Amino acid sequence: MKLLLLLAAALFLAGCSQGKKTNNLDGKKLLEQKCTKCHNIDLPPKTFEDEKAPPMMAVAFHIRSFIKTEDESQRIPKAVAFVKDYVINPSASKSFCDKESLKTYGIMPSQKGKVTQDELQAIAEYMFSHFTEKNLNEAQLLENKLNAMPKGERLALQNKCLSCHKVDKKIVGPAFRDIATQKGNSLEVLIHSIKNGSKKKYASSKGAVMPAFKKLSDADVKTIAEWILSLKSQKDEK
Repeated sequence: MKLLLLLAAALFLAGCSQGKKTNNLDGKKLLEQKCTKCHNIDLPPKTFEDEKAPPMMAVAFHIRSFIKTEDESQRIPKAVAFVKDYVINPSASKSFCDKESLKTYGIMPSQKGKVTQDELQAIAEYMFSHFTEKNLNEAQLLENKLNAMPKGERLALQNKCLSCHKVDKKIVGPAFRDIATQKGNSLEVLIHSIKNGSKKKYASSKGAVMPAFKKLSDADVKTIAEWILSLKSQKDEK
């Protein structure tokens, strides 16, 4: 669990540092605003049968690998310059895509008038700093850790339950094992607490109030509550 949280923190901080601004423009936000209509920007990327364009990670990797340069220190600047030119003046002769990819996706339409050169500069700089092998490996490691978790624990992590609770340690709220073993905490009671919040239920919380998680689906709330209660049997086994 500690390793997972460290990984999550590392990815978060990496994302913050890579969201640097060029000419006061945020490349990450611009990428989300200008590119996600056609490109998937997840890391690792998701693919779909009806996707309009290749995942942005594949685009960044491909350009970085195939851009011609005799000076490695110029690889990224040249890749950025390529993006700034190609997005406005795309053509098959300029593309680094193989014939099959061009047949599948076609040539991207020119974005002239839809994005400025300064915006493209910021987008491209973010692309080549974010979509890297290092970040991909870290993201895949985190994804593997998440997939190996019980679904309830994964949902608890993704919905920030672990910001206030730990499995075996009290922080803002009581430890999940303590919640699981407290008398009267049935599945129905925990479901109600998660959906509606709780106030002054645990003396150890020193007045902290748990908020209501009303946006969670009933199925996800039940899965989290069942996982919390499963910690009681794990404690008994010890």
